[in-house]
Amino acid sequence: MSELPPLNTDTIWGILNDQIDDATVMQLVWYYLGYRYDSTTEKWDNSLVAAEWRDEYPEPPNFLDSRPATMKLTRSIPQQYKQITKEKLGFKGYKIGTFTPRETRRATAANWLLSHLQQTIDQSK
Repeated sequence: MSELPPLNTDTIWGILNDQIDDATVMQLVWYYLGYRYDSTTEKWDNSLVAAEWRDEYPEPPNFLDSRPATMKLTRSIPQQYKQITKEKLGFKGYKIGTFTPRETRRATAANWLLSHLQQTIDQSK
């Protein structure tokens, strides 16, 4: 696994503006969900993953291909953070009729990552 970009608003914008490749987007979500790849065993270690994810997805799901996994990711965002990319970054969304399911799923990943970042900040106060 390559070096991941830092979890900050520049990275979130990079996801929303399609400047960060899909593989890196997924690796970021996997990392912050707690999945770790062990190159020695060539297996995923999910010991840090919350049970509600680990039970359904013992290995990290492909969020850009799997609608059920993306729906679960959406549902896991706490209510107060559902609109965080709009509220915190001013992200207006994609133009109706021009966005694809891939872009929608990338936006979901960006929203989840930003909500994770904000929760971490809120908890440290």
